Amino acid sequence: MTVNDNRSNTVLSPWSSRATVAQIPEAGLHRDIEADESVLMALAKIAGLRGISFARASFDLTPGRDDSVHVRGRVSARVGQTCVVSLDPIENDIVEDIDLIFVPEGRVREFAAPVNDDDGIGGEIPDPPEPIINGVIDLGRLATDILFLGIDPYPRKPDAVFVAPAGGVDPEDRPFAALKDLKIRPGPPNKKKPAGG
Repeated sequence: MTVNDNRSNTVLSPWSSRATVAQIPEAGLHRDIEADESVLMALAKIAGLRGISFARASFDLTPGRDDSVHVRGRVSARVGQTCVVSLDPIENDIVEDIDLIFVPEGRVREFAAPVNDDDGIGGEIPDPPEPIINGVIDLGRLATDILFLGIDPYPRKPDAVFVAPAGGVDPEDRPFAALKDLKIRPGPPNKKKPAGG
């Protein structure tokens, strides 16, 4: 799963928690982060939400021998939205797991190269890894991306039911009804003026 989508790339994330790759021990690093009130307000504004009650993330970072870093974790949040059916305010819980590989920015293409099968023909193209920018992985930015990807674009209350307007639709009320009407009621006969008059 690639998390660098257009929504998050166009906006500087207000949630930042930097992990310097060179300081990750061989045994790995565990990091828990939680967004404070000002960050929650900023995230809600960017995402077009009524609000965010909480947003937190837990990460385990494991360095690889090839300069890569394996990042596993989970992002959880509670977001305030508006039901698309009833327009009532609702709360939705988001829980998203993370399992990503990060590599130095200049080596992303190398790690994303196709993997050949046993016959050397064809091969799968794996998802490209995420880039390590200037030796740093911004876990807050990663959590923001995952949170935004987990938001339901069409939230609805479990019991919300769409009700069609009363009276139904008049079968005669269609785009071509006016043409039909013209066909039924022809215009006045075409009268020619007498010559010389």
